[in-house]
Amino acid sequence: MARGDTGPDFIEALARGLEVIRAFQPGRPVMTLTEVATATGLARPTARRILLTLTEMGYARTERGGFALTPRVLELGVSYVRSMGLWEVARPHLERLVATTGESCSIAQLDGSDIVYVARVAVPRIVTLSVQIGTRFPALQTSLGKVLLAALPPAEVDRVLAEPSRSGIEPRWRPSAGEREAALRAVRARGWAVTDEELALGIRSVAAPLRDGLGHVIAAVNVNAHAAETTVEKLTEEHLPVLLSTAAAISADWALYEAVPHVTAS
Repeated sequence: MARGDTGPDFIEALARGLEVIRAFQPGRPVMTLTEVATATGLARPTARRILLTLTEMGYARTERGGFALTPRVLELGVSYVRSMGLWEVARPHLERLVATTGESCSIAQLDGSDIVYVARVAVPRIVTLSVQIGTRFPALQTSLGKVLLAALPPAEVDRVLAEPSRSGIEPRWRPSAGEREAALRAVRARGWAVTDEELALGIRSVAAPLRDGLGHVIAAVNVNAHAAETTVEKLTEEHLPVLLSTAAAISADWALYEAVPHVTAS
């Protein structure tokens, strides 16, 4: 899988290993060697060596005549979250938000046309879609994603949404370009976003931006509810004020965190 647009320092073997990990999409927890080779475009011997290496390192295991990833793969994403310190800053605020609203609350960031969950405090609920750290959803159909997309310049929104989603989810709402622009304009104007079963049946949520010390949007935080139990009015009239206060508190703490030197001089 030669790449003509890479620099001299590009490590092909590392890229191939990451491609094999990413081949395990939702609905495909176990894949045969042939399926992995086909999904990545790698030769079977190359795919086999990578899978065996991942198995030896504890990131994959053999299962039912094929290969499956292990929970250790989550360390790769958790390293990213820990390196940011965002979870440590946000956790007490999220926990208080959950205690006040009685609903699950999450933080996500934009990755291409998807959002990726980087922090979450959940309450027991039967929901349409399962959410954990690292879960991806199409950005435009989520309140978190609307907030993050609204923070981008319009030309950047077009570029980002041109990228195919890697979530494996088919959203219910498929807006025209005009509907999309109108929705994001509304989010920019009011400073928060709400979704009502646009991603999947039964899911409603409201989200607000998290900002750094310069005012740049770095992530979004939401309150997520089941449509059968929580109306849009309750989300916006009762939960939204608490959410906005929480977002402001997390942003303020994050600005302080950034301002503190993180290197200890000897």
